[in-house]
Amino acid sequence: MSQADQASQIVVENLAKTFQVAEREPGFGGAVRGLFSRRYRDVHALADVNFTLRAGELVGYIGPNGAGKSTTIKILSGILVPTGGRWEVDGLIPWQHRQEHVRNIGVVFGQRTQLWWDLPVIESFDLLRDIYRISLAEYRASVEELVGIMNLAGLLSTPVRQLSLGQRMRCDIVASLLHNPSSLFLDEPTMDSWRCQSSQCESSCGA
Repeated sequence: MSQADQASQIVVENLAKTFQVAEREPGFGGAVRGLFSRRYRDVHALADVNFTLRAGELVGYIGPNGAGKSTTIKILSGILVPTGGRWEVDGLIPWQHRQEHVRNIGVVFGQRTQLWWDLPVIESFDLLRDIYRISLAEYRASVEELVGIMNLAGLLSTPVRQLSLGQRMRCDIVASLLHNPSSLFLDEPTMDSWRCQSSQCESSCGA
């Protein structure tokens, strides 16, 4: 491992991900033939992706739809296993050390929520405290700080399903930071109110 890698919190080298997509001929006959013989084509979502990030760096990962942004985040989060390359976060290979890895990261996906739909926001936070085994003192301090930063005091007793998209996303960001992760990954961070909050979140995690 080089000195540069040792100083980096996230290391990605020649990252690649290829999906196999099933194809079938049109019509009823094609559907029947597909039951016995299926063809596949390769879709290359990522190829030769390289970057490193140090603790404290804030980086925007931009590109058109289908460029592989979400795929990269899912690999770094341990959700997907890449086809090839080298990737480490805090010295861990995400999919091989998944349980230890997820304790050290926060992830927010714009189209999904980690909150419980019918529960008030604060009760979702309470459940996440139990899941991450956060001490009560640390939890209370984190909630007080993050709720103040994100201006959520008036929303804590509101069921998640009654929140607007922007409000829910702010709550999801707080939820992802409750356990004090070293890295925070935001998928689709330009949706709605994320842009105006991003700089306020920066000091709450390492990268």
